Amino acid sequence: MTLNIYFCTAISYKFNEKTSHLQSKPKAYLPLVYALVLTGGVFIGYYFKQKSTGINDQGNTASGSKINSLINYITNHYVDTINADQLEEKSVASILKNLDPHSDYIPASEFEITNEPLEGEFDGIGIEFNILNDTITVINPIVGGPSEKIGLKAGDKIVKVNNKLVANTGISNKEVFKLLRGKSGTEVKLSIIRKGQLKLIDFNIVRGKIPLYSLDVAYLLTKDIGYIKISRFAETTYDEYLSAFNKLTKQGMKKLILDLRDNGGGYLNIAVDLADEFLMNGLQIVYTEGLHQRKKTYNATTKGGFENNPLVVLIDEGSASASEIVSGALQDNDRATIIGRRSFGKGLVQDQLNLTDGSAIRLTIARYYTPTGRCIQKPYDKGNDAYYEEELERYNHGELYNKDSIKVDKSKKYTTPKGKVVYGGGGIVPDIFIAADSAKYDKSINLLVYTGNLNAFTFNYTDNNRARLLNKYPTAKAFVEKFNTSDTEITALNNFLKSKKVTQTYSLSNKGLAHLMKAFIGRVLFDKDAYYPIINKTDEAIIKSIEVLDNSKI
Repeated sequence: MTLNIYFCTAISYKFNEKTSHLQSKPKAYLPLVYALVLTGGVFIGYYFKQKSTGINDQGNTASGSKINSLINYITNHYVDTINADQLEEKSVASILKNLDPHSDYIPASEFEITNEPLEGEFDGIGIEFNILNDTITVINPIVGGPSEKIGLKAGDKIVKVNNKLVANTGISNKEVFKLLRGKSGTEVKLSIIRKGQLKLIDFNIVRGKIPLYSLDVAYLLTKDIGYIKISRFAETTYDEYLSAFNKLTKQGMKKLILDLRDNGGGYLNIAVDLADEFLMNGLQIVYTEGLHQRKKTYNATTKGGFENNPLVVLIDEGSASASEIVSGALQDNDRATIIGRRSFGKGLVQDQLNLTDGSAIRLTIARYYTPTGRCIQKPYDKGNDAYYEEELERYNHGELYNKDSIKVDKSKKYTTPKGKVVYGGGGIVPDIFIAADSAKYDKSINLLVYTGNLNAFTFNYTDNNRARLLNKYPTAKAFVEKFNTSDTEITALNNFLKSKKVTQTYSLSNKGLAHLMKAFIGRVLFDKDAYYPIINKTDEAIIKSIEVLDNSKI
C-alpha cells in the first residue's frame, strides 16, 4: 500500500537552509520579523492510503517512456561520465515545475527535514542557536530537551563537536544541523566556553525527540481579549491550540484575536479542526474538487469551544493555504472579522507519492473552495517567477499601503449569508484593511536590523548582563511591565557599532528604537513570552482588533 499525502501548498516563507529546495517567496518590503533558526517549510495535507498509482518503485511508468530512453541513451553514449540518478531527479523536478508552482519533487536527502515542521518534532540535542562572530552560540536550550537536562545554558559557545574544532572555521547553519542532529539515542560530545569559566566544559549529550511548536504565543491582551498566534498548521497544532485556549479561558478570555499572519499553511485536516472550533454544527468549512478527484466537502461538527464569542482573524500577504481555508470559512459564514491585508492566494491541492528510495513527488490534483464557492488561487499562467514575484507587484502597485489599490476579479463575485460581497481569484480580501507600516521605524533602524547588528548587540549585551537583568526582572511579565530602554543601552549599542567600524550612531530620539531594543532584549531573556507582548503594543492590526472587539457584544 502506498502512503500518500493531500497537500494544498508547498511554499517556504522563511529563509532557511532546511527548505532551500522549495520556491521561496520574496518580501516586497522590509517588515520586522522574528524567526527562529529551527523553523521550516509549510504545507497543507492529511494522510490517507489509496491504491497504487501506475508508477512503479523507481517512479517510472511500467511501459517505459521517452525520459527513460533519453537517460539510457545519454548514459551509454555521452562524451563524459554522467550520474544517471542525478539526471533523472533533475528531469522529474523540471517536469513538475512546468505544471504549476506547487507540484514539486523532494529528493530523499531532503525529505525528512522537509517534513519535520509538520510532524511537530525532530531528532537532535534541542537548542536554539545562532552563529555569532563565527561561533555557534546557544540562544536557548529547548525546555525539556537533552541539552537543558544535561545543563547547557543560554550564552554557551560551542567550540568543538566530537573533538573537532568548529569555532572560527566559517561554519554554516547547514553544517551545524549535520553535526548536532541525528537519530534519538545517539550521542554527541560538545566542548563549550561558558562565561566566567577559564576552561572548556565537555558535555556528552544523548540526542532525543525535540518538539517543534507551531503555536508561537498565547496570552491575554486585556482582561477578556485573548491573543493566539499560529505560525503553521502541523500535526500538533490543534492540540497546542486547545491547550492555549483552555489556559486563556481560565484566565477570563471571552473574545479572541487569532493571528495567522505569515502563516504559510499546514495540514488540511488541522485547518478544518481549527475552523470547526468557531463554527456551528453543519456549516461548511471547505470543499475540494479536481478533474480526476470527486468533490469532498468538510463541514463543522458539534465540537467547538468558541462558536458564539467575538472573534478577529489577522491575515496578510504571507498567509496561505491552511490560513486561507480558516479565514475564508469564517468570513464566508459571517463568523469573524478579518483584519489585515490580502492573503497570498493559494488554492491548489497536492497529492504526495512516496517513492521507495525515500524521495517524493507532490502533484497538484485539485482545488479547494471556500463555503461560498470561491477558489482563491491566484493566476500562475505567466510562469513561476511571476507567480512568486506577485507580492512585489502588490508593493509596486501600492496595494500594501492603500485599500483602493487592491486588485480583485469582479467577475468572481460571491455573497455571504448576511449579504457581504467577497471575491475569488486571488486570496482573501480582509473586511478591515491595515496598511503595512513603512514609517514605524527610522530607515537607520531598519538598516540596524537587517545587517544583523541589532540582533548581535542585544544578545551580547543581554548575555553580559543576564544575571543582573534576571535578578531585577525574574519573569517575562515583570520585564514587559517594568523594563525601559535607557541611555545605558544606547551607549552600549553605539560602542558595539564602533567596534564593528559602523559610523552610524543612535539615540533614544530615533523613532521606535527604544521599543524595538526592549523587545529584542526581552526575546533573549524570555523568548516569545516577552517578545510578542512588547512588539504587539504598537501593532496597528492588533490595536484595531482590540477596538473592534471592545465594541462587540457577547
